[in-house]
Order: sequence, then C-alpha cells, then structure tokens
Amino acid sequence: MRTVDPPASGAPLQRSVAACLAAILEVDVVEVPLPDDEHPEPWLVWRNWLAQRAVGLVPVADPAGFNWPGPWLALLRAADHGGRIGAVAFGSPPGLAWHPLGGPEGFAAVEQGYVIAAADVALWAPAASASVRGSGHVEAVVVAAHAEATMVRVQRATARAGRGLEGDRYFARRGTFSSAFGRGHDLTLIEAEVLDALALPDGRLAPEEARRNVVTRGVDLNALVGRRFRIGEVECFGQRLCEPCAHLERLTERAGKSGTLRALIHKGGLRADVLTDGEIRVGSEVAPG
Repeated sequence: MRTVDPPASGAPLQRSVAACLAAILEVDVVEVPLPDDEHPEPWLVWRNWLAQRAVGLVPVADPAGFNWPGPWLALLRAADHGGRIGAVAFGSPPGLAWHPLGGPEGFAAVEQGYVIAAADVALWAPAASASVRGSGHVEAVVVAAHAEATMVRVQRATARAGRGLEGDRYFARRGTFSSAFGRGHDLTLIEAEVLDALALPDGRLAPEEARRNVVTRGVDLNALVGRRFRIGEVECFGQRLCEPCAHLERLTERAGKSGTLRALIHKGGLRADVLTDGEIRVGSEVAPG
C-alpha cells in the first residue's frame, strides 16, 4: 500500500474514498473517479470503475472487530460534520493505517467497512516477485516471558518442534495470539534491513521493540512463505507474513514510537512453524530448503 495526496477539491467523502482506493490499489489518484459533491450515487461510480479491474467492494459485517492482514476501506464518523470519511484500516487486530485527510478521527469512529476483493479469486494471481536474496544470517535473537512483556535479546535459544523458542511466551502458550489450533506462532522473524530503513516520527525501531523472535540479514523473508527453510540446524516452514496490527502499534506507542502499523505493512516479517529441534543463535545461517 502506498499513500497518495487526496484530490485538492471535492466533498470530504469523495476526496478521502478516492485517495483510499488509489492507495489500496496502488494507482495514481487521478485514475480514480471523483464524483461531484451532489452526485446521488457516488458508490455506484466507484463500483463501476472497480468492476473494470475485475474487483469489487465487499461489505464488512463488523468493521470494528474485523481482523484482516491486508488494507481495507474504513468509513469513519467525521468529527466536524455529520457525514462519513474514508480511511485505510489494516491488521489483526485492526487499526488505522492511513487517514488521507489527516483529521482527528481514530479507529473507534469506524461505522462501515469494505474489502476490495477480486470478483473471481481463481483468476487472481500475485504479482511476480523480484529476484530472491538467497541465504543470510541471524543478527539478533529476542524473547519475552509472557504477553506484552519487554523483549530481551539473548545470544542463543533452543527451538522445539511445534512449540518455538524456550523462554519465549509462545513456547509457554502465553502469547497474545497463542492457540492450540493455530499455525505460524512458533517463531517470528523480521529483516534487519527493514529496521535499518524504517523511518518513524519518533526514531528507529529496535529489534526488541519490533517484537519478533529472530532478526535476519541478507535473506528475503517474504519469499519464504509456503516454503521450508532452515536456521542453523533448525528446520522451519514459512506459514504467512507477520503483518503489523493494532496490538503492535499500541505497544510501540507505549514505548514512545508511533506509526509502526503503516510503516510495516508487508515488511513486518514472517510467521513460521518450527519443524525440528535445535539451537538458534546469533550468526546462524538462514537459508531456503
């Protein structure tokens, strides 16, 4: 998702929704139709435009509780008038990733929501990825004893199949998202290159603040989704991207660092299953296969 400048003129709803659609679809805002202020059916205009791209607007039944690791269109109750305005929501749990008009409204003001989805997912295909960086190494190992506890760096940790790192809250089933039936909670990883480049209003994010277990350098973690890889002697499987969420945003704001939800979209790292026992330590090789 990329942010854009909203149209300079028009009603708040029209300007904000046009900007959100452009940001979510990653197109120039001038490509999105801007219905007149008095247009009787602005949503029909946008639906027709989206249909040309084989996508549409799917209503969200409970937007305040909608957990989705992707951007969606949230309609907020406007603070300065009786209408609604658009913003981009993201995460599981959800929060506001971008407010195109920059108003005071927060996620608590959400009244309606839409996912922009393919009309036929069988015809959808992800964009071709660039060349994949091969092997890399572990730059930091980080654990926390229980949910929301301060993360602590260690030189090494023992990984257990189906459990994660000894000493970490998810190994003990005490993590915020722990579930006996869930997958991808054993281990979380993030690229050091992402943390190096991350520009937050209040400074850089330390590995402990990112709240991922393993910080890597030199390997493309996004490319490991759906693939086996190893960290030293430990075999793992990449379940899905470790997208940011309102929970992470709240914890980093508590530490004086705001803006992580928007900044880490599609850069938040990887959630993985641990398949074999072994030791993960600083310097361990990280490689596919």
